Amino acid sequence: MAPNLKLSWLLFSLIFFISIAISVAELCNPADKKVLLTIKKAFNNPYVLSSWDPKQDCCTWYSVDCHPTTHRVISLIILADDKISGQIPPDVGDLPFLQTLMLHKLPNLTGPIQPTIANLRHLKSLDLSWNNLSGSLPSFLGSLKNLTLLNLSFNNLTGTIPSSLSQLPNLGSLHLDRNKLTGQIPDSFGYFEGEIPYLYLSHNELSGKIPASLSKMDFNVVSLARNRLEGGAWMLFGANKTTQIVDLSRNLLEFNLSEVVFPRSLTTLDLNHNKIFGSIPVAMTELTFQLNVSYNRLCGQIPVGGRLQSFDLSSYFHNKCLCGAPLGSCKG
Repeated sequence: MAPNLKLSWLLFSLIFFISIAISVAELCNPADKKVLLTIKKAFNNPYVLSSWDPKQDCCTWYSVDCHPTTHRVISLIILADDKISGQIPPDVGDLPFLQTLMLHKLPNLTGPIQPTIANLRHLKSLDLSWNNLSGSLPSFLGSLKNLTLLNLSFNNLTGTIPSSLSQLPNLGSLHLDRNKLTGQIPDSFGYFEGEIPYLYLSHNELSGKIPASLSKMDFNVVSLARNRLEGGAWMLFGANKTTQIVDLSRNLLEFNLSEVVFPRSLTTLDLNHNKIFGSIPVAMTELTFQLNVSYNRLCGQIPVGGRLQSFDLSSYFHNKCLCGAPLGSCKG
């Protein structure tokens, strides 16, 4: 090969391999990278994000995942760091292909749920749990139609639950527990579109009656404990439902237990600390479940059979006139 031709070939090869190296080193979309660096700055450059080096491909950064072919950022997960402080940077809404946003156990993360999150139309999982977020639950969350998980538990969120959440057709799990939410459970929760989510609303300040519309839903899990709910709970039960876990403990519920028809699928039923009256129905002997009806106003003999005698005293005590094993024998 002639010297000039050989030199040209070497130069061509060098340029080719350099271009490949550059493209491999910088798969991350430049716009996404810029947004991530803005988020890092907004969080005061915490140590947990020290791998976010502008000289490196952002698809290799800790807490970041990119799509394997488009290389757009699809996941941002930041966990358990008390050095991150301030509010959620509004710039998170500028990651248009984000599917997972998880900011979890960041005790110094404060302020509201940013309105810009409404821009994340591809979002499937939004987990902002165990922080110190405040403000109301924004109704725009109902516009994120691809959500399968919405977890806002363990925060300081206030105000009412927006009815728009029932418009999420793919929602499999809704966690609003451990906040300071007030008002009633939306009637729209009896009209979830598509998936029927696991429903966690416990440890809030919800009041009023459980909507009758919930009779239309076959929830797998319903947790409404430690609120101020009143009236009946018949709408959560029924012979044709497949509900497994119901926790209504520590409310102000007042209904006749003997009139309720329970699904055979129940694995956990917790009704403690309410104003429930009547007797324990014989049909409960057919259920394989865990039961707590303590601190109510129940009367009569505990039916014999099934698992009802296997529970200890704490499942039954502090009722008006309940008797029979494992409590004391009935008089007369």
